Amino acid sequence: MIYLIALIPALGFGLVPIISGKVGGSAANQIFGIGAGASIIGLVSFLIFRPHVALIPFLFALVCGALWTIGQIGAFISYQRIGVANTVPLSTTFQLIGNSIIGVLAFHEWRTPRQLTIGFVALALVVFGALCTSVTNRSGGHHIHISDILFLLVTTVGYWVYSAFPKIPVVRHVDSVGVFLPEMLGILLGAIIYEAATHQLGAFKQKAQYTNIWNGLSWGLAALIYIFAARQIGVTQAFVFTQLNVIIGTLGGIFILHEEKTRLEMRFTVIGIFLIIIGSIMTSFA
Repeated sequence: MIYLIALIPALGFGLVPIISGKVGGSAANQIFGIGAGASIIGLVSFLIFRPHVALIPFLFALVCGALWTIGQIGAFISYQRIGVANTVPLSTTFQLIGNSIIGVLAFHEWRTPRQLTIGFVALALVVFGALCTSVTNRSGGHHIHISDILFLLVTTVGYWVYSAFPKIPVVRHVDSVGVFLPEMLGILLGAIIYEAATHQLGAFKQKAQYTNIWNGLSWGLAALIYIFAARQIGVTQAFVFTQLNVIIGTLGGIFILHEEKTRLEMRFTVIGIFLIIIGSIMTSFA
């Protein structure tokens, strides 16, 4: 039963690009929806579990959530530039590679030659898988340019900070449920800062600003369930389960959002997804 529960975060995270594609709106609308919906889930969880969290971890979590919005804004903009089916595998790849390198350099997670060998072979598979999903052989549809890849890579820094946050000494031993609410409030704060900094405060008058809250509810619920899944089966296994969101997001972009792929492109996409998942699983053994 716990393994079925552990699949829920993958479903919730994987549905985010699908819901945003269906609901529509700008990146500003979509990131606000994530922040508002996730904050609702955070408030409900706080009222139910009543966790205790000190001021310093609270503030760290708030800042971490705000920085996470950088990664998600980059993803939302990339959905519109190169499509969901192209963005999801690339974003997953950049997150996995960045998190692994930070883990090795900052937290010394891969120490032995065996761990380093398995880890870097896994990352090579993930990179090759991402390249496969980016193959195109037609003149129409979404084309991926170097500038698109660099933009997604740079904004993924926000995701890296968010992933490294639980390993920072000041919060390492803090209850993850305790910092969940400030993280979600941080996402909402980051969304508002983004809209103010880009002169898009007029988005608050748009319907899509609020319909995208459904997206935030999906993401927030997935993030909360992930915490409890990690407690039951361990962080490593729970993380591997979440990587299945690449299947939902990529194929959802093709079959639900109707992003066109030729037969050759589809073949490479399936191979790429398979390699990304295999590489993700391998990192858990490193």
